[in-house]
Amino acid sequence: MTDYVASLLAEVKAKNPVEPEFHQAVQEVAESLALVLDRHPEYRHAKILERIIEPERVLMFRVPWQDDRGEVHVNRGFRIEMNSAIGPYKGGLRLHPSVNLGILKFLAFEQVFKNSLTTLPMGGGKGGSDFDPKGKSDNEVMRFCQSFMSELFRHIGPNTDVPAGDIGVGGREIGFLFGQYKRLRNEFTGVLTGKGLNWGGSLIRPEATGYGCVYFAQEMLATRGQTLEGKVCLVSGSGNVAQYTVEKLLHFGAKPVTLSDSNGYVYDEHGVDAERLAFVMELKNVRRGRIQEYADKFKTATYTPIDPKGDHNPLWDHKADCAFPSATQNEINGKDAANLLRNGVYVVGEGANMPTTIDGVNQFLDAKILYGPGKAANAGGVATSGLEMAQNSMRYGWTREEVDNRLHLIMKSIHKACVETAERFGTPGNYVNGANIAGFLKVADAMLDQGLV
Repeated sequence: MTDYVASLLAEVKAKNPVEPEFHQAVQEVAESLALVLDRHPEYRHAKILERIIEPERVLMFRVPWQDDRGEVHVNRGFRIEMNSAIGPYKGGLRLHPSVNLGILKFLAFEQVFKNSLTTLPMGGGKGGSDFDPKGKSDNEVMRFCQSFMSELFRHIGPNTDVPAGDIGVGGREIGFLFGQYKRLRNEFTGVLTGKGLNWGGSLIRPEATGYGCVYFAQEMLATRGQTLEGKVCLVSGSGNVAQYTVEKLLHFGAKPVTLSDSNGYVYDEHGVDAERLAFVMELKNVRRGRIQEYADKFKTATYTPIDPKGDHNPLWDHKADCAFPSATQNEINGKDAANLLRNGVYVVGEGANMPTTIDGVNQFLDAKILYGPGKAANAGGVATSGLEMAQNSMRYGWTREEVDNRLHLIMKSIHKACVETAERFGTPGNYVNGANIAGFLKVADAMLDQGLV
């Protein structure tokens, strides 16, 4: 690590205490960019990285709402508008009890590079609340979303900031948020993505993150003359990303064998086939049940509760070829990474944002496996959000095939950019360096062009 990077990280930690996820995200990017900053002193002179690290705007507000019993609750709402050098802020809204300022800053920082990689004109942002939609009625979720949007609406717009969904924010929540925005602004615009198909949404948007992650893995395997056909795959999570990762893996002839939620995971030696995936989709999207019910239904599956105090996640301790962490940040630690490598995993495609700790990432890089970091591998979701924005601007909708083809081409383009950039900076095969540097260069050059703002 160069003295410059070490000094930068020390300053970030001093200015942003008690934000470990943000520190981690900055460190991972800054260490990659040492290769660039040595060759291009103009970026250091203009303090480009320091300016990307500091959000352009941080919004924090209270969200009061009333439950079905008439009791008043107060949650905290956030929107981090990180960087708009190449387009309007773009990034999801997360509703989860773990949401805090540091987590959203890490997500917004990652989003800047991810959006840059998509080739689409989108800046980076992220937002959300510590509200927990789990166990809430539809009316309670609606009242929360309307209260949340009653403040957020004044800060967003189709040419300013275009939020989307993330953990805890699916089609139901986007509908309630959009309805309140439309009521307050008295206009119908493409201000949120992930909308319903009848009112401005895009085909393939729900599937996009999972599909794109699998497309990226397929591209990585192609560099070794292989495909996903017959590969045994570990998948974490059971929400939107995990469901469509499994669906696309089945399309390519792979065999997914795990799914999880916050309580535990199922391992199915038979494989999660189309029939079993349909059960999971109904379980999670309609009944909003727990993944344990999968093992009750299918006797080839075993359910293991997850100990939150444990030093590893047993989901990652099964024989497999590929792993697709699709749940949340830091779900693969150093011990998990060692278990994956010991069990024969040589392809990791990150469907979640920063699901691997720095220790785990370093183990994957040292082992020279095919490791696709989240900002590249899961960029298909925001890429298709960008395609939804384009369709909204034209007041026109593309077919399913058109959107899927565009998504596939974008993932191929992201893969190519990562490979070529890693080689250009002397680290062939290192997708982490490739993604970080390629994403940075586009934003950095735009910031130089636009002056000190």
